[in-house]
Amino acid sequence: MTLEGRTALVTGGGSGLGADLARGLAAAGATVWIAGRRMEALEQVAGGHPALRPVRCDVTDPASVKAMFEAAGSPEIVVANAGAAESAPLHRTDDALWDHMLAVNLTGVFYTLREGWTRLRKADWGRLIAVASTSGLKGYPYVTAYTAAKHGVVGLVRAAALEAARSNVTVNALCPGFLDTEMTDRSVANIVEKTGMSETEARAELAKNSPQKRLIRPEEVTAAALWLCGPGSDGITGQAISISGGET
Repeated sequence: MTLEGRTALVTGGGSGLGADLARGLAAAGATVWIAGRRMEALEQVAGGHPALRPVRCDVTDPASVKAMFEAAGSPEIVVANAGAAESAPLHRTDDALWDHMLAVNLTGVFYTLREGWTRLRKADWGRLIAVASTSGLKGYPYVTAYTAAKHGVVGLVRAAALEAARSNVTVNALCPGFLDTEMTDRSVANIVEKTGMSETEARAELAKNSPQKRLIRPEEVTAAALWLCGPGSDGITGQAISISGGET
Protein backbone atom coordinates (compact mmCIF):
# COMPACT_ATOMS: atom_id res chain seq x y z
CA MET A 1 0.00 0.00 0.00
CA THR A 2 1.18 3.50 -0.76
CA LEU A 3 -0.18 6.89 0.17
CA GLU A 4 2.11 8.72 -2.24
CA GLY A 5 0.52 11.98 -3.31
CA ARG A 6 -1.90 12.02 -0.36
CA THR A 7 -1.97 14.64 2.38
CA ALA A 8 -2.93 13.75 5.93
CA LEU A 9 -3.71 15.77 9.03
CA VAL A 10 -3.32 14.35 12.55
CA THR A 11 -4.44 16.33 15.57
CA GLY A 12 -2.75 15.69 18.89
CA GLY A 13 0.38 14.80 16.93
CA GLY A 14 2.93 16.04 19.45
CA SER A 15 3.17 12.86 21.50
CA GLY A 16 1.97 9.31 22.04
CA LEU A 17 -0.46 7.79 19.60
CA GLY A 18 -0.69 10.94 17.47
CA ALA A 19 3.05 10.94 16.86
CA ASP A 20 2.97 7.25 15.93
CA LEU A 21 0.03 7.80 13.55
CA ALA A 22 1.85 10.67 11.87
CA ARG A 23 5.05 8.69 11.42
CA GLY A 24 3.13 5.69 10.10
CA LEU A 25 1.24 7.73 7.52
CA ALA A 26 4.47 9.45 6.46
CA ALA A 27 6.22 6.08 6.13
CA ALA A 28 3.41 5.02 3.78
CA GLY A 29 4.17 8.00 1.57
CA ALA A 30 1.77 10.72 2.73
CA THR A 31 2.65 14.30 3.52
CA VAL A 32 1.47 14.66 7.11
CA TRP A 33 0.54 17.81 9.01
CA ILE A 34 0.78 17.26 12.76
CA ALA A 35 -1.27 19.61 14.91
CA GLY A 36 -1.24 20.49 18.58
CA ARG A 37 -0.98 23.33 21.04
CA ARG A 38 2.76 22.98 21.77
CA MET A 39 4.89 23.83 18.76
CA GLU A 40 8.07 22.64 20.48
CA ALA A 41 6.63 19.13 20.89
CA LEU A 42 5.39 19.10 17.28
CA GLU A 43 8.78 20.17 15.95
CA GLN A 44 10.45 17.46 18.01
CA VAL A 45 8.18 14.81 16.46
CA ALA A 46 8.76 16.21 12.98
CA GLY A 47 12.50 16.10 13.61
CA GLY A 48 13.37 17.49 10.21
CA HIS A 49 11.44 14.72 8.42
CA PRO A 50 10.52 16.17 4.99
CA ALA A 51 7.01 14.68 5.09
CA LEU A 52 6.09 15.85 8.62
CA ARG A 53 4.92 19.44 8.97
CA PRO A 54 3.87 20.99 12.31
CA VAL A 55 0.96 23.40 12.71
CA ARG A 56 -0.30 24.90 15.94
CA CYS A 57 -3.96 24.31 16.77
CA ASP A 58 -6.35 24.29 19.71
CA VAL A 59 -9.07 21.87 18.62
CA THR A 60 -11.55 23.38 21.09
CA ASP A 61 -11.45 26.67 19.14
CA PRO A 62 -13.29 26.52 15.78
CA ALA A 63 -11.31 29.47 14.40
CA SER A 64 -8.06 27.67 15.26
CA VAL A 65 -9.32 24.50 13.57
CA LYS A 66 -10.22 26.42 10.44
CA ALA A 67 -6.76 28.04 10.41
CA MET A 68 -5.18 24.59 10.78
CA PHE A 69 -6.97 23.38 7.65
CA GLU A 70 -6.01 26.54 5.80
CA ALA A 71 -2.37 25.76 6.57
CA ALA A 72 -2.70 22.10 5.56
CA GLY A 73 -4.71 22.79 2.44
CA SER A 74 -7.31 20.10 1.81
CA PRO A 75 -5.99 16.87 3.35
CA GLU A 76 -7.63 13.71 2.08
CA ILE A 77 -6.93 11.91 5.38
CA VAL A 78 -8.08 13.58 8.59
CA VAL A 79 -7.36 11.89 11.91
CA ALA A 80 -9.06 13.55 14.88
CA ASN A 81 -6.80 12.17 17.58
CA ALA A 82 -6.40 15.03 20.08
CA GLY A 83 -7.75 14.13 23.50
CA ALA A 84 -7.20 14.20 27.23
CA ALA A 85 -8.17 12.00 30.16
CA GLU A 86 -9.01 12.96 33.73
CA SER A 87 -10.65 10.82 36.37
CA ALA A 88 -12.88 11.42 39.37
CA PRO A 89 -15.80 9.63 41.03
CA LEU A 90 -19.15 10.83 39.73
CA HIS A 91 -19.97 12.77 42.90
CA ARG A 92 -16.64 14.60 42.61
CA THR A 93 -16.87 15.30 38.88
CA ASP A 94 -17.26 19.06 38.96
CA ASP A 95 -18.47 21.29 36.14
CA ALA A 96 -14.95 22.28 35.11
CA LEU A 97 -13.81 18.66 34.67
CA TRP A 98 -17.00 17.78 32.77
CA ASP A 99 -16.71 20.78 30.47
CA HIS A 100 -13.02 20.14 29.79
CA MET A 101 -13.50 16.45 28.95
CA LEU A 102 -16.33 17.19 26.51
CA ALA A 103 -14.54 20.17 24.95
CA VAL A 104 -11.33 18.29 24.16
CA ASN A 105 -12.63 14.79 23.50
CA LEU A 106 -15.94 15.46 21.77
CA THR A 107 -16.32 19.06 20.63
CA GLY A 108 -12.75 19.11 19.29
CA VAL A 109 -13.47 15.98 17.25
CA PHE A 110 -16.68 17.56 15.97
CA TYR A 111 -14.88 20.73 14.85
CA THR A 112 -12.15 18.68 13.15
CA LEU A 113 -14.47 16.28 11.33
CA ARG A 114 -16.90 19.04 10.39
CA GLU A 115 -14.15 21.05 8.70
CA GLY A 116 -12.68 17.93 7.12
CA TRP A 117 -16.05 16.89 5.68
CA THR A 118 -16.75 20.40 4.43
CA ARG A 119 -13.58 20.22 2.36
CA LEU A 120 -13.96 16.59 1.26
CA ARG A 121 -17.64 16.47 0.31
CA LYS A 122 -16.93 16.50 -3.43
CA ALA A 123 -13.52 14.83 -3.30
CA ASP A 124 -12.65 11.74 -5.32
CA TRP A 125 -11.42 10.01 -2.16
CA GLY A 126 -11.19 10.76 1.53
CA ARG A 127 -10.88 9.28 4.99
CA LEU A 128 -12.19 10.79 8.22
CA ILE A 129 -10.95 8.89 11.28
CA ALA A 130 -11.70 9.69 14.91
CA VAL A 131 -9.68 8.16 17.71
CA ALA A 132 -12.22 7.22 20.35
CA SER A 133 -11.60 4.54 22.97
CA THR A 134 -13.10 1.38 24.39
CA SER A 135 -14.67 3.99 26.70
CA GLY A 136 -16.83 4.83 23.70
CA LEU A 137 -18.16 1.27 23.67
CA LYS A 138 -18.57 0.45 27.38
CA GLY A 139 -18.44 2.06 30.80
CA TYR A 140 -15.55 2.37 33.20
CA PRO A 141 -15.77 3.63 36.78
CA TYR A 142 -14.33 7.02 37.78
CA VAL A 143 -14.22 8.40 34.22
CA THR A 144 -17.84 9.34 33.61
CA ALA A 145 -17.05 12.58 31.76
CA TYR A 146 -14.39 10.98 29.57
CA THR A 147 -16.64 8.00 28.85
CA ALA A 148 -19.58 10.23 27.95
CA ALA A 149 -17.39 12.19 25.54
CA LYS A 150 -16.04 9.07 23.84
CA HIS A 151 -19.55 7.61 23.49
CA GLY A 152 -20.42 10.90 21.81
CA VAL A 153 -17.54 10.47 19.35
CA VAL A 154 -18.82 7.04 18.33
CA GLY A 155 -22.31 8.44 17.78
CA LEU A 156 -20.92 11.36 15.79
CA VAL A 157 -18.98 9.00 13.53
CA ARG A 158 -21.95 6.73 12.91
CA ALA A 159 -24.20 9.65 11.96
CA ALA A 160 -21.56 11.37 9.81
CA ALA A 161 -20.86 8.11 7.97
CA LEU A 162 -24.48 7.92 6.87
CA GLU A 163 -24.35 11.48 5.55
CA ALA A 164 -21.16 10.64 3.65
CA ALA A 165 -22.27 7.20 2.48
CA ARG A 166 -22.91 8.18 -1.13
CA SER A 167 -19.66 10.10 -1.42
CA ASN A 168 -16.14 8.72 -1.75
CA VAL A 169 -15.37 9.50 1.88
CA THR A 170 -15.52 7.00 4.75
CA VAL A 171 -15.91 7.92 8.42
CA ASN A 172 -14.75 5.55 11.15
CA ALA A 173 -13.67 5.49 14.79
CA LEU A 174 -10.73 3.60 16.23
CA CYS A 175 -11.36 2.43 19.80
CA PRO A 176 -8.15 1.34 21.50
CA GLY A 177 -8.02 -0.05 25.00
CA PHE A 178 -5.44 1.22 27.47
CA LEU A 179 -2.44 2.29 25.41
CA ASP A 180 1.22 2.07 26.28
CA THR A 181 1.67 5.85 25.92
CA GLU A 182 2.31 8.95 28.01
CA MET A 183 -1.43 9.32 28.70
CA THR A 184 -1.51 5.92 30.39
CA ASP A 185 1.66 6.82 32.28
CA ARG A 186 -0.30 9.71 33.81
CA SER A 187 -3.16 7.35 34.69
CA VAL A 188 -0.67 5.01 36.34
CA ALA A 189 0.80 7.87 38.36
CA ASN A 190 -2.71 8.85 39.47
CA ILE A 191 -3.47 5.29 40.61
CA VAL A 192 -0.16 5.13 42.50
CA GLU A 193 -0.89 8.43 44.24
CA LYS A 194 -4.44 7.54 45.25
CA THR A 195 -4.06 3.85 46.13
CA GLY A 196 -0.47 3.36 47.24
CA MET A 197 0.08 0.67 44.60
CA SER A 198 3.49 0.37 43.02
CA GLU A 199 3.87 1.53 39.41
CA THR A 200 4.14 -2.11 38.29
CA GLU A 201 0.95 -3.03 40.15
CA ALA A 202 -0.93 -0.05 38.77
CA ARG A 203 0.11 -0.83 35.21
CA ALA A 204 -0.92 -4.47 35.68
CA GLU A 205 -4.29 -3.29 37.01
CA LEU A 206 -4.93 -1.39 33.77
CA ALA A 207 -3.67 -4.30 31.66
CA LYS A 208 -6.21 -6.60 33.37
CA ASN A 209 -8.97 -4.94 31.33
CA SER A 210 -7.65 -6.77 28.26
CA PRO A 211 -8.16 -10.53 27.92
CA GLN A 212 -4.59 -10.54 26.57
CA LYS A 213 -3.47 -8.97 29.87
CA ARG A 214 -1.38 -6.28 28.21
CA LEU A 215 -1.49 -2.67 27.11
CA ILE A 216 -2.12 -1.92 23.44
CA ARG A 217 0.86 -0.62 21.49
CA PRO A 218 0.41 2.60 19.49
CA GLU A 219 1.64 0.94 16.31
CA GLU A 220 -1.33 -1.47 16.47
CA VAL A 221 -3.71 1.49 16.22
CA THR A 222 -1.62 3.01 13.44
CA ALA A 223 -1.84 -0.27 11.52
CA ALA A 224 -5.65 -0.10 11.75
CA ALA A 225 -5.64 3.50 10.49
CA LEU A 226 -3.45 2.50 7.54
CA TRP A 227 -5.82 -0.36 6.77
CA LEU A 228 -8.73 2.11 6.64
CA CYS A 229 -6.70 4.16 4.15
CA GLY A 230 -5.69 1.18 2.03
CA PRO A 231 -7.21 -0.66 -0.91
CA GLY A 232 -10.35 -2.65 -0.22
CA SER A 233 -11.50 -0.40 2.64
CA ASP A 234 -14.16 1.55 0.73
CA GLY A 235 -17.01 -0.41 2.33
CA ILE A 236 -15.75 0.11 5.87
CA THR A 237 -17.61 3.15 7.19
CA GLY A 238 -19.59 4.07 10.29
CA GLN A 239 -17.62 1.55 12.33
CA ALA A 240 -16.19 1.73 15.85
CA ILE A 241 -13.23 -0.61 15.59
CA SER A 242 -12.08 -2.02 18.91
CA ILE A 243 -8.34 -2.53 19.28
CA SER A 244 -8.29 -3.97 22.74
CA GLY A 245 -7.13 -7.58 22.87
CA GLY A 246 -10.71 -8.89 22.86
CA GLU A 247 -12.13 -6.61 25.57
CA THR A 248 -15.93 -6.44 25.53
